[in-house]
Amino acid sequence: MSEQVVRSEVLAPEPAEALAGMLDIDPPPGAELPPLWHWIYLLERRAQRELGPDGHPVSGIPAPPGPGRRRMFAGGRVRVRRLLRLGEAATRTSRVAHRAEKTGRTGPLTFVTVLNEISQGDQVVVEDEQEIVYRTPDSTLAAAVPGGTGVPRVTEPMLTLDVDTRVLFRFSALTYNAHRIHYDHEFARQDGYDDLVVHGPLQALMMGELLRRNGVDLVGREFAYRLVAPMIGPQQMTVCAAEHGLTDGAETRDARGAVAAVSTLR
Repeated sequence: MSEQVVRSEVLAPEPAEALAGMLDIDPPPGAELPPLWHWIYLLERRAQRELGPDGHPVSGIPAPPGPGRRRMFAGGRVRVRRLLRLGEAATRTSRVAHRAEKTGRTGPLTFVTVLNEISQGDQVVVEDEQEIVYRTPDSTLAAAVPGGTGVPRVTEPMLTLDVDTRVLFRFSALTYNAHRIHYDHEFARQDGYDDLVVHGPLQALMMGELLRRNGVDLVGREFAYRLVAPMIGPQQMTVCAAEHGLTDGAETRDARGAVAAVSTLR
């Protein structure tokens, strides 16, 4: 049986209020947590000595497959059976569900799937699979992440978010994410980026918000999302419906109109 990490806590309203404040949502959620907002709860709060040079833990689930390997968040799938209730205890159980070694054009790549199951009232109510890619320091970003399309198509309905350095900082804090590519300009350049990187989970969250705010219920469905290309630098993010409408999903576009992330509903 694979190693598991289990964490339990009462889902207090304050983190949801903080995320609502960052997104300018007033009033904040009431008794139930909107889909995907579980990402600000049940977090591992690792000691500073357990962090590597890039800000990620050097052990745990998942752990880098070797020294110096660079981590990228590639996408995932979330299945919501019912909404989590605030003010009640919840438990997250995490384990590595799959690991695969591949070779890209510039070196080895390790693909890791982490399965997080969140239970409340002795029932699993959220299944969250996250795909993480580890690359060697000398491998290029293009070897692991395809480029965006750059086609300036935007399909209604749409939602925008001004992602400035304050938002990057606040989302890192809300998710307890110390990855330096989101706040340290010098490290981001050393990692191969021209500027700070907009969080993949923030893009996925905003795609979920577009669906939620337009009456698309994620309960009983699988929300799958994939990062197509890094969104680089503070800018206005645009979230719009997929080509055939919200029933198919949504996508994020950067300030140039290039697709950065896509999502589908099943």
